Amino acid sequence: MNPTNKESIIYRLHPEREKGKLIFQIGTAKPELAVQAARLVAEDVAGIDVNSGCPKPFSTSGGMGAALLKDPDRLCSILEALVKEVGVPFGIGISVKIRILDTQDKTVNLVRRLCQTGIHGLTVHCRTTPMRPRERAIREQLKAIVRTCHEAGVSCLMNGDVENRDQALQLMQEYGADGAMIATAAEKNPSVFRARANGGIVPWEVITRNYMEEAMKVDNRWGNTKFLLSQLIPGKEDKFINVAQCKSHEQVVQGLGYTELLDLARDLDDRLEINRPELSRIVKRAAAREEKARNTRAGDASEEPSDIISDMAANMSLTIAA
Repeated sequence: MNPTNKESIIYRLHPEREKGKLIFQIGTAKPELAVQAARLVAEDVAGIDVNSGCPKPFSTSGGMGAALLKDPDRLCSILEALVKEVGVPFGIGISVKIRILDTQDKTVNLVRRLCQTGIHGLTVHCRTTPMRPRERAIREQLKAIVRTCHEAGVSCLMNGDVENRDQALQLMQEYGADGAMIATAAEKNPSVFRARANGGIVPWEVITRNYMEEAMKVDNRWGNTKFLLSQLIPGKEDKFINVAQCKSHEQVVQGLGYTELLDLARDLDDRLEINRPELSRIVKRAAAREEKARNTRAGDASEEPSDIISDMAANMSLTIAA
């Protein structure tokens, strides 16, 4: 792919490191469109997942996401079409992600119907549609959901308030689930997928340094890189504000104090035709403070792991399977 192209990139993967390893999740309300979209990526992914759990209006207003929980006939028709026209021909799995319903009986009845469509996996977010992330996940229905899936030969994954790998493994054992999905915590710090025995969670500063280097090495799109940095840097940090004002890779690495990455950043900005305006005063001050702090720490700072992202790339996914 030519990195200078201006078109909007909807989905992009590394042909060697990611092909055949990722699950492509779609929001859909029509079987025909779901099949058309899935076929575009089917040769490059390990499976297609249908999102029937998103409660946001942009999804539900179009009959997608959690709106499908109120229309199980439509949801089943979508899954059946994907299994028949994409899953079987391309040899990949089809799965669905749902939320729990008001009662266990309602949830189990829905799960039983979904499992009859030919899907390989089902992920249940242990919150009802009206619940917000600040409300604790409800796991009382989980064992019955897992049992229903297993009776049909379908893998069952759990989601909701799963914060790290060790907790995920403990919850999987407790409820009998085949895997656990980590969402919010992983967006903040992807090292949550590392076991405590292997070093566990590392500081955000280490994550952002390694993320920036990896992102630039694969010519990641600037808008996506900046967005993900906004997730990785805690909102109360001065550097969060600095990054929000940056308009190029060069400004970011300057603001974060990663001067050793400047040549890489400038080269990528040139190839992506990103304008590199004069560094703002706030970015210059941030870079100066960071350089001063680095000089102060020189000699007594412990070595930071340079391969943290590479290690995680080999061991992490959105699903931790037993």
